[in-house]
Amino acid sequence: MKSLPKLVIFGDPKKGLVAEAIEGFVGYVKGKARILATYHIEKPKNNSADAAEPASAPRIADMLNECDFAVVFGGDGSIISAARNLSEASVPVIGVNLGKLGFLAEFSIAELKESFDDIISGKATIEKRMVLGCKVLSDGREKFNSAAINDVFITAGPPFRMIELKISVDGQLLAGCVSDGLIISTPTGSTAYNLSAGGPIVSPKMEAIVVTPICPHSLSFRPIVINADSTVEIFGVSVNKGTTVSIDGQVSSRLSAADVVRVARQKGDFLIVNNPVRSQWDTLATKLSWAEKPKYKGDYVV
Repeated sequence: MKSLPKLVIFGDPKKGLVAEAIEGFVGYVKGKARILATYHIEKPKNNSADAAEPASAPRIADMLNECDFAVVFGGDGSIISAARNLSEASVPVIGVNLGKLGFLAEFSIAELKESFDDIISGKATIEKRMVLGCKVLSDGREKFNSAAINDVFITAGPPFRMIELKISVDGQLLAGCVSDGLIISTPTGSTAYNLSAGGPIVSPKMEAIVVTPICPHSLSFRPIVINADSTVEIFGVSVNKGTTVSIDGQVSSRLSAADVVRVARQKGDFLIVNNPVRSQWDTLATKLSWAEKPKYKGDYVV
């Protein structure tokens, strides 16, 4: 007799309809799959990089070695938070959108039910996306370490004066950067903070790193796309008391001028189960209104 696929569920039951959706899903998959554990996604405490707290269940790392899929209920923030734990174990993520934008949450509840049998039988497309790792070193010692699904960014912080950073790639000086900060983005994160700061949209299937300054004091400092296997190091030449490095906008660490931020590709991938009813280009158009035609008023004809 064929064994049932094993699932781990992630979600924040305090948000919206998450608790109700999880309860309904558990009932739906009865007899189709085995649920190993349910983990509550909560706001990290004390800037910890681990944002998933177990709900009456064993440690996440132990469970992930056994499960076949992780089902995440919530918005993109919930998926990103869970994915930092899931990437190292290379567990495919099924994102169920109960949030606002739903850029990474591929499925509605109804769509998941329609596709669930195909997913667990291996007929679904699973997309690999690269993950970054960020280390902060102080006097050669590691004081912070986290995976990043979207981006690693440095912000000026209080008292909000511009900061000066020195950026090197694979040991070679790239540029000095006087600005409000710097974004190091994955292709997945290229449609997030990077896009708002004027960076390019990069296909999530690509392997690359995007370096984008935040409001640079230079008209010629444009975003640059570099090799995925490069190591980026950022040195603080002049920083503020509140200058901070942030991971996916969810966990962070204060920086001093003596610190070095090292960003490189991390082992493992963010695996996401694609929804067969829409493509990545559909998502760009519907979620971000990308390449939308201008809305003309009156009788003007193009």
